[in-house]
Parts: sequence; structure tokens; C-alpha cells
Amino acid sequence: MALTWSHATEEESGQLAGLAIYFVGLYYAVTVSQALLRGQKLLFLPLPPRNKQGQRWWPRVRVEGIVKMAAGVTLILGEFFPPGTNRFALMDWEDPRRPFQNHSSWQHATIFGFFLFSALVDLTSQVWLAQQSMKLERAATALALLVTLLEMIAHLEHKNALEIRVHALLLLPVFLLALVFIIEVWVPGQPPLWVLKAWLTLWSGSWMLQMTSILYAPLSGQPWRADSPSDLAFVTTFFCWHLGLGAVVLAAIYGLCSLCHHRRSSWVGFPAAKYQPCPIGDRSGELEELRAEVVLQDGDV
Repeated sequence: MALTWSHATEEESGQLAGLAIYFVGLYYAVTVSQALLRGQKLLFLPLPPRNKQGQRWWPRVRVEGIVKMAAGVTLILGEFFPPGTNRFALMDWEDPRRPFQNHSSWQHATIFGFFLFSALVDLTSQVWLAQQSMKLERAATALALLVTLLEMIAHLEHKNALEIRVHALLLLPVFLLALVFIIEVWVPGQPPLWVLKAWLTLWSGSWMLQMTSILYAPLSGQPWRADSPSDLAFVTTFFCWHLGLGAVVLAAIYGLCSLCHHRRSSWVGFPAAKYQPCPIGDRSGELEELRAEVVLQDGDV
């Protein structure tokens, strides 16, 4: 009974994490599509200085940070305090050897904790700093992904062949995603990296959802067999299908955004219109000053 309850908790945690990652991937896909169609130099246009912003702070926080924060808090609490149990104990203090306990929960909570830290960095940069620091935001996300990579490698210990295979395959998109964020710290204005980031995020999210299905709730109703070479081979095949699925979803979103973009352009009478930042205020002097700051941000962020 305890094992079944543990598997149910693992399944719910994996599904929530996968849905959060996939939602961020969809958000990236829409944002990247719009940025490419508008001809933007940066994926996310920098916010104006804090003294030129309004009193409301929540419109300045991006969806990505909100999802990371909400999912991080929920998943950490779910790992340590699932209904009816408490997995927060790190050691068995009654045993003279002081063995570690609940290592799986602590590994997962460490991963979620660093993404929560990344969300707090996003919030600090976008709301409280005098000037938004996109480099800091990307560096915090890259750190969370590197911690995920390390913890996933440690998570492979004492697993059967099936669990090792599905977790090891997840390491590939996570590693590539971390590499993209690290490169973007120094070279942000690269559209190919934007597309790659959206694709890898979609790929990671859909594969994590598939992992929970394989390990805990197979669609066939029969458990996957860790000792079956054919089952292990199909795991890799499904992983490759998710790679293609991410590309198809990304292309479909770009197609829909392109259709909306051209239709909107035809409505306003400027079919070849390029995106320009909306003016803030009525004074031309302030508008020119803000435009100059955006140009500086393009070179420095």
C-alpha cells in the first residue's frame, strides 16, 4: 500500500512538473514566433527603468517567472508533505550511523528549489532593481538547469534499467537547454537560439509527461518490463518521436502567429509593418530618451 501511494505521489509530481515545463515551452514558442515576425533584436524587450514605470508591479513580471514560482512551491510541498506522510527528515537521528533518508524527495526538492530561486531572481530583476538585468535572469535559469542535470545523474543510482533509460534520455534536452541559456547570457540576440530554446523546452516537457506514463500509468494497462530489450528499445523510439512532436508544435504555433500577424497588418493598412516599442507618455523628449535606452540595452543586455 505504501509503495502504491508513493508511486501515485511520484506520478502527480512528474505530471505537474511536465505540464509546467510544457506550458513554458508553449509560452516560448508564441513569444519567439512573435519576435521573429516583428523583426525584434531581442526576444524580450527590456523594461524601462524603474523610475519610469507605473505603480503596478505585476504587469512587469513575465509568465515564465510566475509558472516557475507557482510550480516550485507546489512541487516542493508535494515532495516533502504528500497527504498523510512526512518526508522532510534528512537523517535518521535514532540510528548511530545517521543514515540519510528520503533521498529521492530531497533530490527532487533541490531541483524545484533552484527553479524557485530562479523565479525569485526574475521577480527581483523585473520589479525591484533600478534597471532590469536580463543577464542575471538567464544565469539563474542556467544554474537551475545545471543543478537539474547533476541531480538527475545522481537520481540514476539504484534504479532498474527502464528507469535509468527514461531518466538518462531526459539528460540530453536538459543539457542542451542549459547550454543555450549559458550562451544567451553573453550573446542574447540570436534568433536560432530562441527557436532552439522553445523547441528544447517543449521536448523536455512532453518527454517528462511520457516518463510518468511509462513508469507509473502505462496507456496499455500493462507495466513496462525493465528486463525486456524490446521495451527498452521502444523507449528510445518514443523519445525520438517527442523530438519531432516538439518541432511540429513549434511550426504550428509559428504558422498561427504568422497568420494573425499578417491579418492584423492588413487591418491597419501596413502589410509590411515592423514592430516598434509603444510610446510611454505624450512628451516627445521622454519618448526619444526611452528609445535611446532601448538601443543601449540591445548592445549591453
